[in-house]
Amino acid sequence: MAETGTLTRADLADAVNREIGLSRAESADMVEKILGHMCEALSKGENVKISGFGSFVLRDKGERVGRNPKTGVEVPIAPRRVLTFRASNMLRDRIVCAG
Repeated sequence: MAETGTLTRADLADAVNREIGLSRAESADMVEKILGHMCEALSKGENVKISGFGSFVLRDKGERVGRNPKTGVEVPIAPRRVLTFRASNMLRDRIVCAG
């Protein structure tokens, strides 16, 4: 993992390379294909659930009125679709134990 504490695609590909023994190119291709499938499913409006890890859930938010905190002026916020991540209980337990 990089020193900044961020896990990158390259880090994932290196892990696949070490754990499974695929070449670096094959490992990078596998990571890209998995992420591509996830992106494609989400763009079609499907949720993505990875057992033992968590769920990426799409949610539609309706139009609402917001307020500019600097000026106090009310501004309409357009309806939009947002992506949320909900960690599985197994992941939550591992994070709590590691902290």
